[in-house]
Amino acid sequence: MSKKQDIMAATLDLIHEEGLQSVTFAKLFKRASVGAGTIYNYFANKEELVNAVYREARKLMGEFLLMNYDPGASLYERFKRLQLNRLEFGIRHPKEFLFIDSFSFSPYISPELRDAGDPNASSEVVLALIVEGQKQGVVKEMDSHLCHQLMHGIISSILKGYYVQKYPLSEVQIQQVLEASWKAVLV
Repeated sequence: MSKKQDIMAATLDLIHEEGLQSVTFAKLFKRASVGAGTIYNYFANKEELVNAVYREARKLMGEFLLMNYDPGASLYERFKRLQLNRLEFGIRHPKEFLFIDSFSFSPYISPELRDAGDPNASSEVVLALIVEGQKQGVVKEMDSHLCHQLMHGIISSILKGYYVQKYPLSEVQIQQVLEASWKAVLV
């Protein structure tokens, strides 16, 4: 990893362990094993650093959402794939998932970054799927962004319970979650 990546990984770790307010550059120097001036070669301040970490986490999540996505599959199968990918992302990358989930609406994230969507266009894929489902009369008529947030919220809630070992996520339970999230948006 490059020094910049080391700094960003250390930032994500510290935010995950201690919360954003506890993250100081002194702690970052130590965790990333870099000199005091090194961070300033890449980031002007803490806000810029946190926004860079957020951008990278969103990029990773966007890549994950589109894995094995078949645009020619049925609406139902595409929906399930997106939700399964969202769930698997959260299982495999809990720090990134929780960071995105916690800071997507934080004033710490710049409005430009928050509104930019992801570089992989996965948000556009999800929104297009919702609109297509609405045109077919299958998905509830509501703002597509609101529907997308509903889809994310279901997975987020399940993952948070999973993280604290409230329940395991067996294959059967994963399928139940996918079915329940589908039914949540159906007409």
